[in-house]
Parts: sequence; C-alpha cells; structure tokens
Amino acid sequence: MQIIFQDVEHLYNRNTPFEKRALYNVNLNIPSGTFLAVIGHTGSGKSTLIQHINGLLKPTNGKISIGDTIINANQKQNLKSLRKKVGIVFQYPEHQLFEETVEKDICFGPMNFGVIENDAKKRAREVLQLVGLPESVLGKSPFDLSGGQMRRVAIAGVLAMEPEALILDEPTAGLDPKGRKEIMDMFKNMHVKSKLTTILVTHSMEDAAYYADYIVVMHKGTVYMDGSPLEIFEQPEKLTKVGLDVPESVQFMRTLSDQINKPFPTVFTLDAVTDEIVKLFKKGDQKE
Repeated sequence: MQIIFQDVEHLYNRNTPFEKRALYNVNLNIPSGTFLAVIGHTGSGKSTLIQHINGLLKPTNGKISIGDTIINANQKQNLKSLRKKVGIVFQYPEHQLFEETVEKDICFGPMNFGVIENDAKKRAREVLQLVGLPESVLGKSPFDLSGGQMRRVAIAGVLAMEPEALILDEPTAGLDPKGRKEIMDMFKNMHVKSKLTTILVTHSMEDAAYYADYIVVMHKGTVYMDGSPLEIFEQPEKLTKVGLDVPESVQFMRTLSDQINKPFPTVFTLDAVTDEIVKLFKKGDQKE
C-alpha cells in the first residue's frame, strides 16, 4: 500500500488560544512494501504523523493518499474501511487487551468488521503462529499470560485484521534487549512474508538502521532528513544538531577510524563490525 503526504499541516486546538502547530510542510512518498523508520526527539511530530495514516487525525491543510483512499483537510469521510487496511501497534499494546480469552480478544477486530465467527477463529489460529505463540493459549485469559505473551496476543489482534500497512509506535517499549530483538525480528519476518508497508516509530537508532529500508528524521514538526540508513547515518553532524545519535556500531567504527587514521565503511551490526576488525588484523599480519 503506497502512502503519500502532500503539503500536510496539522494544528492542535485550531482557532483557540491553545493552538499549536504539530506538523507543517510534510511531503513524503512511501512506496508499497517499504519498511520505513521514523525517528526524532519527543515533540518532533512522529506520533502526530503516523496518526494521520489511518485517520485518527486529519490534516488541517494538505492531503494524504493511503492506497485508494484520499484524506483531504476539512472533509468529512467514513474511514472505517481504511482502518481495516492500516493496523496500528501502539506502545504497550497489551494495555488494549480486554476480553476474557485470548481467542475472543484476537477475534474481536475481524468480527467487528463483519468477518463471521468461524473465519475469525481460523485467523486467530493463523496469527498466533506468526507471533510465536501456541494454540494452547487460545482458551486462556490474556491476563494469565506473561507480559511478553500478552504483547504478542495484542499484536496478533492487529494482524488478524489482515492489514496492508502496519504502523509500529515504539512496539518494543519496556522490553529487555533479548525481547526487543525477538519482537523486531518477528515484525521484519511478517513484513517480508506478507509484503506489508511497515512504518516503525522508534527512539532506537540501532533498530532504525538494521530493520528499515528508508528513514525519515522528524524535527519540530517537519521532515528534517530522509534517505536510506546509509545516507542518514553517514551524516552524524546533522543528526547531532537535532540531538540524535548514530548507532553504536557506527560510532565505534568512526572512533576506531580516527584512532588509526584509516577509513571504514558504515556498518550497522555487531557481525559487520567484527568482520571489519578481522580484515584489519589480517592485513596487519600480511604486512609482517
């Protein structure tokens, strides 16, 4: 699902003494199948941006195209069908659980959009496999599960809607490094398998660099930078100006480069860093 922002502006509390401009001059073209990361400090406009993609917020000016749906400023529209196509996983999605069993919770969304009960139950079993949970949890209360399992159930409920685009708003908040990697690997696998358009809002430079195809840097309500992970993180000075860092792997290689006065390629994973250091030692051995 392709998503296009054209001259989008959003004002909170418009025409009141509390009016605040949250977005302005936002122009983005997100091709179908892209894994996009949106980064920026708190207050940069990240959350406001993504809430426009399924109509939770509407632009004050400009327009947004989401697949075949166009959202124009100040135009009343029925966006129920759009919200079926665009799923959002908020921070701490487990707080959205409310049904008495896991199965009922996962089935709630599809049935609310007219899917018959048997088909909804079939979807529940299928998405449980996607999020790495056994079918044995279907009859359990979601509140009897571990925190990590509850999060996976909540994510399964979003996936059961069979969205074409998936928005992830800090989906790993509160997880330890192992749990964060497991969840992000799961999203990446689903992105590839289901050919989703995936939009990740994150404070983690590592996740943005490793998982995304494209990155948008938001600052004070507008797009400050955009490009591939390589294009973004090869400009650390620009990121520093808006209070952002580069991934630890990039910073390490830059520090090493300064220490030994040798350029290195920009790399984003521990394995890639290791490979570069091994190459360095091998060259040293050959000179000896």
